[in-house]
Amino acid sequence: MGSSSLPLNSIAMACQVVNAAKVATAFINEVRAAIDASAASPLLVGFLANDDPAARKYAEWTARTCQETGIRFELRECPRTELEDRIVDANEDPAVNGIMVYYPVFGGPQDQYIQNTISFSKDVEGLCHKYRYNMYHNIRFLDKAETQKCIIPCTPLAVVKILEFIGVYNSILPYGNRLHGRVITIVNRSEVVGRPLACLLANDGAKVFSVDEFGIMEFHRGEGIKLKKHEVFETKVTLAEALAKSDVVITGVPSPNYKLDTSLLKDGVIAINFSTFKNIDHDAIKEKASIFVPSIGKVTVAMLERNLLRLQAYQASQSA
Repeated sequence: MGSSSLPLNSIAMACQVVNAAKVATAFINEVRAAIDASAASPLLVGFLANDDPAARKYAEWTARTCQETGIRFELRECPRTELEDRIVDANEDPAVNGIMVYYPVFGGPQDQYIQNTISFSKDVEGLCHKYRYNMYHNIRFLDKAETQKCIIPCTPLAVVKILEFIGVYNSILPYGNRLHGRVITIVNRSEVVGRPLACLLANDGAKVFSVDEFGIMEFHRGEGIKLKKHEVFETKVTLAEALAKSDVVITGVPSPNYKLDTSLLKDGVIAINFSTFKNIDHDAIKEKASIFVPSIGKVTVAMLERNLLRLQAYQASQSA
C-alpha cells in the first residue's frame, strides 16, 4: 500500500491553516436545525466528579455550546465515590437522552469501568464496551437492517470529519475504502483517542503508523485492503521513516514538552494537532505542510451534539 498524492496539490502554495470552527459550522447548523424542527430538545447530563480545572473548563464549554444550539445541558457534580450510582440513576431516567463524564475520575482501569457503566443507549461519547468492540471489529451499525449507526468517540470522529472536509477521503472509492492509498502517522495511542482513531482510519483503507512512547505499530487491512477489518502488525519502521512516508501526520501528545520534528515530514504533508498543547511548531510546519489544522475542539463538541441527537432518535424509535 503505497503513498499517493493528495487531492489538494498545494505544495507550491502557502500552507493553508484550517480553523476548526469553519469545519464545525455545517454540523452545528445541522444540529440547530434538527432541534428547531423537533418537538423536544434533548437532555445531556454531564457528571463532574473531580477537581481538575481542565475538566471544569470543558464542562463550561459544553454548557455554553449546548445553549447556543438549543440542547438542554445539566452539569451534575458529585463525589467520585457516588458517581457510579448517579450514572445508574441517569441510565434509568427516561428524561435523560445522553450521558457523559469528565475524566479523569479515579484514573486507570477504574475509569474504564465507569465508561462501561453508562448505558450504550445513552453513551454520547461512544466509550462503552459495545461501541468500542463494534468500532474495532468494523461493525458500523447496531441493527441488522443497518438503520442505526454506532456511536463513535467524539475526538476521533472529529478528526475523520476534518479529513473529509479537506479532501483526504477519496469520494470516488466505495464507502469503507475511501482512504485506500493514504499513509497516516498518529503520534498518540491512548485508548480514548489515538488507538480508536488509528482503527477508524485503517478500517477505511489507510495504512496507519500508530506511535507512542513504547514504539510503533501498523494498523491496516492488509495488502490491497483485502481484510474485512483492520489488523495490528509489528513493524521495524522507525518514526523518521514513518513520517517521511506519511500523507497525513496527526499529533495528540498531552505534554507541553513534546514537539514534532517537522524536518522529518515530506513536502505537502497535511498536519493536524488534537492535543491541548502545541505539539507542532506553527511557524516550522508552514514550511512543510500544504494544510495545517492546529486544533479540533469545536468539531469535537459538534460531534458530541450530533451523537446526542442520534441517541435521542434511537430512543424515540424504541419507545414508538
